[in-house]
Amino acid sequence: MNQELVRIVDNIARDKKISRDSIFDDLESAMASAVRKHFGDSELDVQVTIDRTTGDMIAFKEGEKIDIRKLGRIPAQTAKQVMIQKIKADERESIFSEYAERKGEIISGTVVRYEGGGLLVSINNRTEAVMPKGEQISGQSHHPGERIRCLILDVRETSSQVKIVLSRTHPDFIRRLFELEVPEVAENIIEIKSMAREAGYRTKIAVLSNDGKVDAVGACVGVRGSRIKNIVDELGGEKIDIVRWNESSQELIANALMPAKCSHVALCFELGGSTVVVPEDQLSLAIGKHGQNVRLAARLTEWDIDILTPNEYNQEIERLAGVVKDIEGIDDTFVDKLIAIGVISVLDLAEIGKDPLVNDIGVSVELAEKIIQTAEDNAKEQVAEPSSTIAQDLLKGAKPKVAKPETAEPQAEEAEVTEPEAEETEAEVSKTEEPESEEKSETKTNQ
Repeated sequence: MNQELVRIVDNIARDKKISRDSIFDDLESAMASAVRKHFGDSELDVQVTIDRTTGDMIAFKEGEKIDIRKLGRIPAQTAKQVMIQKIKADERESIFSEYAERKGEIISGTVVRYEGGGLLVSINNRTEAVMPKGEQISGQSHHPGERIRCLILDVRETSSQVKIVLSRTHPDFIRRLFELEVPEVAENIIEIKSMAREAGYRTKIAVLSNDGKVDAVGACVGVRGSRIKNIVDELGGEKIDIVRWNESSQELIANALMPAKCSHVALCFELGGSTVVVPEDQLSLAIGKHGQNVRLAARLTEWDIDILTPNEYNQEIERLAGVVKDIEGIDDTFVDKLIAIGVISVLDLAEIGKDPLVNDIGVSVELAEKIIQTAEDNAKEQVAEPSSTIAQDLLKGAKPKVAKPETAEPQAEEAEVTEPEAEETEAEVSKTEEPESEEKSETKTNQ
């Protein structure tokens, strides 16, 4: 019987990943509690010792040796209840310590059932984790018994259980999938510098190679899109745009708006915004479905992005020049200097204030105040006018004021690989998407 006890303890320790000594300590504590209850004295000095090798048990009450096996059925039941409680507490502690260290990692589990909108997932047959409805990818459903990969988002210990929260919508889920599928990312040869995601629809990531011999975009895509295809399949067809990181914000914004081709990018550091000029036949691509492309690009680059056509850009410049040209003390190069600091409209000029004019352009404080006041007066008139850009009309779902040329064929959205040199992989990354004219969000996109 003693050797049988040792074997049982070893099996429990292995199955529940609990320390063997902890189980023996729990047994000794449970036996001592049973002895105290049998004699009806909670303050009774009781010592129980179990040999870890042989399983022999020795019990003392007030220094006197007793035979614990003769105490009867009720003390045995007490010992059983106490032992179960203590082993469960040890198991909770073991689960918490194991998964708290794995927070932020991807883990595989088996779908159990839906409960109140949340998805219960069994992990290694040891515990159940929950994926709240907000952490599930929209449009995806799972059936009991299905194997699923999730990100461990949070691990919390409560009085009765360990709550493990899973996620498939967190951006780090994409990051971990790339680390699993692309060895160069796991080895930090390729670095994911920035990421923006709308789970279930589209993700943009900016990558940088730390090795001049390794192409960041090509390595992430794989031969004929093999690597990216595995990730897209795991996400249920979610589109993934891989763009090349650049320290130049202008280049990065242009890359982030691909597959649309940008003609010009103007940055205004004072306002944290950028104005991007794209040809009219590229406008739908730049905005994306329901404004998704420009919205993700803004989050990826951390710049507000305003999209204009060449005609609209020229009109803004002409209006800006017309407002400031009659101010005494302004020379012909002043508008060019405004454009150089990213001010391309009267609204921008009214918003930046006088300090950039004084510090960056070098005008006097009095002249700067006069310029700003004039711009503010004109901006109020401009705001009162019922006008909008073609991009704003598209985003609001209105009919664009300026029709596209009849020869401009609607362009299908290109594959997620936006680098022209990745010719073999472009068709493999994702399905094409027709540009749509019904958009629902604002042109200027905030992070």
